[in-house]
Amino acid sequence: MKLIFLDIDGTLTAPGENVPPESAVEAIERSRARGNKIFLCTGRNPDMLKPLLKYQFDGFISCGGGYVAVGEKYDKILYDKPMTDEQRELILQILHNHGVFCTIEAVTGSWGDENLGDFIKSQGEGNSEIERWRKALSSNLGIRPMSEYDGSPVYKVVIMCLDMSQLEEAIEKLSGEFNFILQEVKAPAKCINGEIMSKEFNKGSGVKLICEHFNHPLKDTIGFGDSMNDLEMMQTVGYSVCMANGSEKLKELADMIAPPVSEDGLARAFARLKLT
Repeated sequence: MKLIFLDIDGTLTAPGENVPPESAVEAIERSRARGNKIFLCTGRNPDMLKPLLKYQFDGFISCGGGYVAVGEKYDKILYDKPMTDEQRELILQILHNHGVFCTIEAVTGSWGDENLGDFIKSQGEGNSEIERWRKALSSNLGIRPMSEYDGSPVYKVVIMCLDMSQLEEAIEKLSGEFNFILQEVKAPAKCINGEIMSKEFNKGSGVKLICEHFNHPLKDTIGFGDSMNDLEMMQTVGYSVCMANGSEKLKELADMIAPPVSEDGLARAFARLKLT
């Protein structure tokens, strides 16, 4: 039996989409029927990954590792670690002082700076995270204005800006407690895009928690991803797969390169690895 961990945007689905290719759905069903367990492993919060749960998984690592759940109804919570209110307020204060666009993510929803949509529209084709937010905003997937934030515990802050100098103070003051995960952004997009998350968790720590829960060896795990927020997952699993549409840096570290998500990459990789 293998435990299989799947990133969503750029891996299971096209960035920002909520419907996987039919080939991927069939591959997942066949793999689970063979006794393998399959988990979503995503930076999305539970609210934004809900449309995918109808396809039935064995659990999920969400919020980049900050909220981990397993079980048929995803009701067994293995980990739940939001940042404190003080940490959230300090992060936003520093970033906003330097004109950085922010979204904050809780279990039940997301809130973004009111002018974030205009900023994203100004960018060309970028990485999977930019495309996710572009489509999320245009599809009204529950991202509400920051002015409507209801105080729910926040697990991560997504950041977008034009120049690294805008992040210097935040990195200087916050890097003791938080990781700054910056993505590769391909031309013609010109922005810096990334996430700020606690050093207490990541996708890799989520993988370890699930393995401990099922008393399953890490060597018998496989992880699929496409961007640098998948790095710790790829470093933790026994065998790592990067999508051909993914980060060049991540491809260098992966054990295998799968075809792009747009070319039935997940299903073809499952077949090659004899998971179906």
